[in-house]
Amino acid sequence: MPIIDKYEPQTIFGENEAANIEAPRVLIAPNRYVQGQGVLVNLGRYLEVVPSNHPAILISERGRKELGEIINESLNARGITPTFEIFNGECSLSEIERITNKLAALGEIDSLVAVGGGKCVDAGKSVAYRLKLPSIICPSLASNDAPCSALSVLYTEEGVSEGAEFFPWSPALVIVDTGIVAKAPVRYLVSGMGDAMATWYEADTCFRNSKARNTVGARPTLAARAIGELCANTLFEYGVSSVESVSRSINDEALERVVEANTLLSGIGFESGGLAGAHAVAQSYTVIPQIQANYLHGEMVAMGLLVQLSLEERQLECEKVATFFSQVGLPVNLLQLGLEVEIEQALDGVVRAALDSSIIGNEPVELNHSILMDACLYAHNIGLKIAKNQGDTAFKNLH
Repeated sequence: MPIIDKYEPQTIFGENEAANIEAPRVLIAPNRYVQGQGVLVNLGRYLEVVPSNHPAILISERGRKELGEIINESLNARGITPTFEIFNGECSLSEIERITNKLAALGEIDSLVAVGGGKCVDAGKSVAYRLKLPSIICPSLASNDAPCSALSVLYTEEGVSEGAEFFPWSPALVIVDTGIVAKAPVRYLVSGMGDAMATWYEADTCFRNSKARNTVGARPTLAARAIGELCANTLFEYGVSSVESVSRSINDEALERVVEANTLLSGIGFESGGLAGAHAVAQSYTVIPQIQANYLHGEMVAMGLLVQLSLEERQLECEKVATFFSQVGLPVNLLQLGLEVEIEQALDGVVRAALDSSIIGNEPVELNHSILMDACLYAHNIGLKIAKNQGDTAFKNLH
């Protein structure tokens, strides 16, 4: 496996204590973002921007069966010769090492195109960094905000979160074919809304807390905060109707807006705006095997966001967000995550893991085990009330 130096952006963009310079404001974004119906057929044309003539295509076995012909035809039409590599499903260091070694042996690869869900595109970015190649991200789902970021969330081979890996450059291209997204199970789009909704509240918390830092150790910009707010407003306005669109495999304006919110607005917003309690708790839910095995990242983030709003004593906002989540089909209480007995005992590991997370330090509140446990239980009780008032038909339909 190629030797790489661990990239730590905080040492570059954070405070310079020797020079007595405070952390600057920094915005991180992909070079180009392309979204629309059928845009994957233009992959060969878009690669001319990179440029790339010998891309590696990282894709799942199922993805290759469904999209391989489209990709091949697009590249062949431009005289581009691809090499396909199958992604085995987990963004773990062992999988990243396997792919890297295999592609390094070929010697002729000049870019890496990752086609698939969040773990596939994150693995693709890690491999591209090790091979010193530009990454081109083609998400097949709008289930999370990984495509636009210059980082990858790593997991153990069993799927438990074990931190993130950062890169000095963002994807060269992000290409989102909304025709493909519209045909995916609606649960993935809804999960993306949970991840994206947290963008605004975490960015706002980080912006208001002068001690908070974004993912590169810098202060959030006005632009990142505004993007986060636009992301949430878009979801509140178009989220429910976009679920109806995907349920009927229709690509309309509501879906286009929500896909952009889930992918671009949330991607720039979380990375440049900063993360806080919502993601600290969400990533910690993976320590519970039944949750890690049965729930998507955005579904965990939805529950994490309700905890963050409870922690910040924003009850009305927590109820507003929980109502929206209930309407689109996201979980709003721990029963919906399968925790029906001994809830506090199950939460103990989650709370401990969250308190060990560096990003929870962006919360401008006092934190200890008791306070965070109380916030988890308070959010759970609000969710129980909302689910009872709203009914949980949308959630049951997706699960």
